[in-house]
Amino acid sequence: MGAWLLQHRRSLLFLLFVLVVAGLLSATKMPVALFPNVVFPRIVVSADAGNMPIPQTEIDVTRPLEQALRAVPGVQHIRSTTARGATEVSVQFAWGSNMTEALLQAESAVNKVLPALPPGTSFRARRMDPTVFPVLGLSLTSDRLDAVALRRYAEYDLRPLLLAIHGVAQVDVQGGEREEYQVVVDPMRLQSYGLTLAAVEKALGKGNIITAVGRLQRHYRLYQILSESPLKNVQDIEHIVLKTGTAGVVDLADVAQIQVGTAPQWTTVTANGKNAVLVNIKQQMGANTVAIDHAIRSLLRQDASRIPPGVKLSVWYDQSQLITAAASSVRDAIFIGAALAALVLLVFLRNLRLTFIVALVLPSVLLASVLVLYVLHQSFNIMTLGGMAAAVGLVVDDAVVMLEHIMRRLTQKPDELAPLEGEPSTILRSALEMSKPLAGSSAATIIIFLPLAFLSGVTGAFFQALAISIAAALLVSFLVAYLAVPLLADLFLRPQDAEKAEHEGRFLSWFSAWYGHHLEKLLQRPLFLSGIVLAFLILGGWSYTQVGSGFMPAMDEGGFVLDYTAAPGTSLAETDRLLDQVQQILAKNRDVASYSRRTGLQLGGGITEANTGDFFIRLKTRRQHSIWQVMQSVRQQIHDQVPGLRVETGQLMEDLIGDLTAVPQPIEIKVFGANDQILQKLARQVAAQISQVPGVVEVFDGITIAGDAVDIHVDPVKAALAGMTPAEVTSQLHTLMEGRVVSRIPQGQEMIGVRIRAPRGQWNAIRRLRQLPIIAPDGHYLALGQVAEIRMQSGQAELNSENLKPMVAVTARIEGRAMSTVMGEVKGRLAHLQLPHGVYLQYGGLYREQQQSMRELALVLLAAILLVTVLLLFLYERFTVVLSILATSLLALGSVFVGLWLTGTERNLTAMIGMTMIVGIVTETAIFFFAETRSAEPHELVRAGKARLRPVLMTAIIAILALLPLALGLGAGAQMQAPLAIAIISGLLAEIPLVLLVMPALYAWLERVLQKGSVRAPH
Repeated sequence: MGAWLLQHRRSLLFLLFVLVVAGLLSATKMPVALFPNVVFPRIVVSADAGNMPIPQTEIDVTRPLEQALRAVPGVQHIRSTTARGATEVSVQFAWGSNMTEALLQAESAVNKVLPALPPGTSFRARRMDPTVFPVLGLSLTSDRLDAVALRRYAEYDLRPLLLAIHGVAQVDVQGGEREEYQVVVDPMRLQSYGLTLAAVEKALGKGNIITAVGRLQRHYRLYQILSESPLKNVQDIEHIVLKTGTAGVVDLADVAQIQVGTAPQWTTVTANGKNAVLVNIKQQMGANTVAIDHAIRSLLRQDASRIPPGVKLSVWYDQSQLITAAASSVRDAIFIGAALAALVLLVFLRNLRLTFIVALVLPSVLLASVLVLYVLHQSFNIMTLGGMAAAVGLVVDDAVVMLEHIMRRLTQKPDELAPLEGEPSTILRSALEMSKPLAGSSAATIIIFLPLAFLSGVTGAFFQALAISIAAALLVSFLVAYLAVPLLADLFLRPQDAEKAEHEGRFLSWFSAWYGHHLEKLLQRPLFLSGIVLAFLILGGWSYTQVGSGFMPAMDEGGFVLDYTAAPGTSLAETDRLLDQVQQILAKNRDVASYSRRTGLQLGGGITEANTGDFFIRLKTRRQHSIWQVMQSVRQQIHDQVPGLRVETGQLMEDLIGDLTAVPQPIEIKVFGANDQILQKLARQVAAQISQVPGVVEVFDGITIAGDAVDIHVDPVKAALAGMTPAEVTSQLHTLMEGRVVSRIPQGQEMIGVRIRAPRGQWNAIRRLRQLPIIAPDGHYLALGQVAEIRMQSGQAELNSENLKPMVAVTARIEGRAMSTVMGEVKGRLAHLQLPHGVYLQYGGLYREQQQSMRELALVLLAAILLVTVLLLFLYERFTVVLSILATSLLALGSVFVGLWLTGTERNLTAMIGMTMIVGIVTETAIFFFAETRSAEPHELVRAGKARLRPVLMTAIIAILALLPLALGLGAGAQMQAPLAIAIISGLLAEIPLVLLVMPALYAWLERVLQKGSVRAPH
């Protein structure tokens, strides 16, 4: 092998150079996103059947949809919310399902039952993936243009430009107003001319015609024949003929007032307190978020002159800023870690050439790893970049171990540095001695990631990307350390470099002697060993009880969503008045940079009433308080100053993950039963109980009351006596009150609707509804009160169900405490709740997801230990070695809990990944230790320990310093990986005494026990 390396050294080094260049080119082409490209297995079907009572909507719409969707192959569970005339059904599939096929099957199932649903029912089915939320949000405000012109510019000028940008999937426009022509009909005049509303609708429809009636060939040309009488303006509409006779012509102006108005809407959109139009840009799956942002900003700069005068265009949300900040923080962590590692090398080895080799190897390995990620269709995101940052110490570890071994061999055989031509040098021969330990140690750190491939849910989707990036870096690191490092050492190193590197210095010589003395004592007195092991076990076990568990690490996104709900039935005007007070609170907050508001709308869509909506609040980059302090302060001020407004706060990506998994809150207690009244009563009791638990905030009892309604009950008999049916009366009411668009007039790039309605003064009060004129088919007039009973109907609660079982979900968020601690107290309080027969509780939310993820990660940890055991048995075929290494790794795991406890860090998902990595890292160090041993004799173990003392200290310190920037959580991306880094650092700190003292003593004791057992065994 040495001769082969010598023969092919040029081609191997050039291959490394090619891989580095290819990785550099791949880095410019890889998409950049916040999180890995995750396909969430959830579909939401929304249906609208008009204004219907909630119980009737559940029977006529929700249940048929639930039954149809439940039959779709692969459905795991189904959940629905029923409001007045509207239904939203969430369909959950298994992770890994083909969601394109699932969406088509869901749409097919709904289409089959659509004819049986109430007439006019429409539906929309959509996949829930990260693209449902915008990656960039623009706001348009103006002191010159009205709301119609502002929306027109956004929709017909700005939107097409944005859709042309590569990677943009959809551009939604919210806010502003749509222009329309309004025909305000006077029912009394209609009656006086013997006309009906139907006649007006018919005349408008037939008076606005453009249609092809035939074709004509003449003089070698083909002509299309058009018959047209289009409407163009108010005057054209006024002159539409309704009736002719001996008395003359009756046109539309005789019975109606025609005016230019705006389409009715029950939503409000503002930006920084001003009425605005919001432009939400959504990206395609797998697109480059940062590239999209740069392209849009470049386009807006180029087209700045085309923006109408007086229009101010601002950015209210920019996901690329968070991505860039996260990538920068992780990048800085890599650079700082690498610099600290180089400093440690220089201190220990005192040689610039050795440091230069490691400084050359580290970026080469990382860039070659990028090529592997590119081939595997990964992206630059928090997980992949965090994985590369976490792998820096391990990459340097491989190179340092190889170089240290080479230096030691050179000092033993300095004359063989320049052998005969064609023969491998001492450097290459000594490198080959490390091939087996290096391969075994690298395998130990790589195979622990294999079980992560079987993780499901959010955990698997996110952390598989982390595992792939670390495993790719470790695999490339092994190949570089095995092939390239010896060649680089052969090229650059001299005998004096080895002598200088192997000269330990006064402190290290003293420490080596001190270590050898104490290891020898420990080998002679096994009782001390039991005391050390017991101390590790007790401290680790006690720390485990003190560390709470969580889900995903907290990350400062630089902005948050504030969802609000006014009292049921609150009008849009009153809701706006309350929200003006909220806007004043935000305007006075020095940490707030800007905010946008939607009323009657939501960022993520869904069923929304006029009294609900959300703010998105963007914070300043440099601010006095953390995002959690700002959220708590804003929430408390709203509670104190704006009574009657219920609010919830959460960061956008946190809400995004929650919405995509249908479990946005950490706490969700689902109350199941058959009686809605009993469920609502129990839900209020549950909410009251959990609100008393410290750390539980934003408690919601799950009962959403729709606003009051005016119920117009048409008497079929009275209607029949007037020559009408209930449907005809209802149709006239719809036309008179809300209005009906009966025609459209093309103007520029848009179609302007023509709406027929009655004067608002005839029905803007309940007492006037009874006098609302209805015109019978024969032309005579009657008041609505003659054929209908008008009564007030109190608000009804929205109905929820899961897997077709009625349910109310009580939700809450957690602040300042660990999820496991809070949920333990919540369960304790609810255990004493008296539940009626047939009523039961279930725990959902992020807590349920966390419990499932923790169980899966525990199995991953167990699988990693078993795989490492198999590898060690393959390498040594000796149980004493295997048991001593495994015991050392398990003791190191206990120290992780000590580190988490001391730093106040939760045992969350990234911390569990760090624990899994510790098993491989400790095993790797142990393999190198046993590579030096020749027997279990005390003097041999002391010699091996002294030989491995410097490399163990060096690699552990390098790995700790490389991870330190991540552990400190400097930046958004580092915050996500901080628990991982803390867990690994804690294990590495324990690794030093465990591998150097406990493991040799344990190995020697096991060997003595085995020898005694073999002596006593009968022959």
